[in-house]
Amino acid sequence: MFDGFTDASADIEGVRIHAIKGGRGPALLLLHGHPQTHAIWHKVAPTLAENFTVIAADLRGYGDSGKPQGTPDHANYAKRRMALDQVALMRGLGFPSFAVMGHDRGGRVAARMAIDHPDAVTQLVTLDVAPTVAMYEQTSFEFARAYWHWFFLVRPAPFPETLIRADPDLYLKQTMGARSAGLAPFASEAYAEYLRCLSDPATAHGICEDYRASITIDLEHDRADLAAGKRIECPFLALWGAHGTVGQCFDPLAEWRSWNAGVSGEALPCGHYLAEEAPQLLLEGVLPFLQR
Repeated sequence: MFDGFTDASADIEGVRIHAIKGGRGPALLLLHGHPQTHAIWHKVAPTLAENFTVIAADLRGYGDSGKPQGTPDHANYAKRRMALDQVALMRGLGFPSFAVMGHDRGGRVAARMAIDHPDAVTQLVTLDVAPTVAMYEQTSFEFARAYWHWFFLVRPAPFPETLIRADPDLYLKQTMGARSAGLAPFASEAYAEYLRCLSDPATAHGICEDYRASITIDLEHDRADLAAGKRIECPFLALWGAHGTVGQCFDPLAEWRSWNAGVSGEALPCGHYLAEEAPQLLLEGVLPFLQR
């Protein structure tokens, strides 16, 4: 799926972060969401690599990256920790500054990265995500029904892990396949990768710890930064799917303005998985922004 890309993985403070690298030009880091891997970018990475040195990484807990046992406070799966993984990865590859595009969970990591490491992040793109605080504080019946996994995965271990491990394929079909576009957007090779990685018993724990962190320590970090006046300072583009839950239950631009007054963006005519449902439209949306 990634012809011409090479392995760019690294050990970051004892946790292996899996990544691939291809192309040439300014550095662009791509971060995936739940319950996927870097394979989400296979339809857009070749075109992006014509203009950028593209690094597509797996978040800790996902894909072929390390999956450490969670701590009681979930701090080792906080978005702050996940962002630090990726900044260290990029520095090790020779990129002290770079643009970053993140989908879903990767968008949360990317936003945290821009807050914590303003000297590293030159441009930020988020895909189909609104700020974590806003989404939890404004939870409605419609949102809770569509994003049931937000409230399932945070239950204490080993309850959700046990159910995911019992049938990883069913879990994928009930999360990815239950969205507006069903399973149609996912190439068989990409789906096979998602299933292979989720079939690792450790992945179930990593995914759950990611969400447990979001409902605890991540909220603490976000609320503290908002209160202290810390914001996202770099140019920021937010895109989302018009048919997705985020766009239907929230106003992403209005919510992101709490973090960056100059954020721009729009809805694309697709669902949650922009890079796989509408790759050409995504490229048309992000390339002019990234090439400024």
